[in-house]
Amino acid sequence: MKGPLFYAKILLFGEYGIIKDSKGLAIPFNAYRGALKSQENLMGKAKESNGHLQKLYVYLKSLNTNLVTFNLVDFKKDLDNGMYFDSSIPQGYGVGSSGALVASIYDKYATEKITVLENLTRDKLLKLKQIFSLMESFFHGKSSGLDPLNSYLSLPILINSKDNVEPAGIPSQKEGKGAVFLLDSEQIGETEPMVNLFMNKMKNEGFRKMISEEFATTTDACIEDFLQGNVKSLFGNVKSLSKIVLKNFKPMIPNAFHKIWENGIATNDYYLKLCGSGGGGYILGFTEDYEKAQKSLKDYKLELVYRF
Repeated sequence: MKGPLFYAKILLFGEYGIIKDSKGLAIPFNAYRGALKSQENLMGKAKESNGHLQKLYVYLKSLNTNLVTFNLVDFKKDLDNGMYFDSSIPQGYGVGSSGALVASIYDKYATEKITVLENLTRDKLLKLKQIFSLMESFFHGKSSGLDPLNSYLSLPILINSKDNVEPAGIPSQKEGKGAVFLLDSEQIGETEPMVNLFMNKMKNEGFRKMISEEFATTTDACIEDFLQGNVKSLFGNVKSLSKIVLKNFKPMIPNAFHKIWENGIATNDYYLKLCGSGGGGYILGFTEDYEKAQKSLKDYKLELVYRF
């Protein structure tokens, strides 16, 4: 058995904001991927993955919902025959490792599933997102369902609000100097504690005001610029966003990267922002000159995501 490939995702804009109903933009990232496979004698990572899937099976079996039904008999049979999720997507890195897994399980075992080939109306997209939110909650406690949606459709997704998502056309990549890149913090980030930290901060009126007035409006402006291809304006807004995140989301930025973050803003060589919930994993970078950013960050591992 070998299932279809599901890709990693990168939330370019909207981390934390989408929990509170502001805009987001997510794109598939094909450098990392995963697929369901099976083998007789499970060892190492494959055995560990099978164990996780067994727990997911128990969770799906306990779900009481009219949204979706699964062929659990086949799921259990395949698990007992050595099924696992073979993935190159790093876990705890903010690029949707559990999202790709959830997408693959839905694809294989959901009965009456919504397929990528049909006309994806807003209602169908919303239903898919709700199903994925329910499934992925097994991993994170609370999930928007966006990562699996992105992985399942393999399309850029624009989140207008919690109940309004649509496929987005993003400008095709250019052979320019500018780039979006990933910076490897070489630390694992845990989603749940970071989300809990954010939720606690949201009890503070000043923080709530900052989210709605500064963070959300700057994020929306970045998304608008990116989709329209307004590169000059985009970098101005990304710089503002980088400052807002450094000032208000310090606990989500690994300590070793506070200075590097400040340095990017001071030199304009690059601007950093959170990739996913933060706390480790990847940090997302934007630069008008990728070579210059590479020199400034020569001690770190960078991965190219998109070229301007």
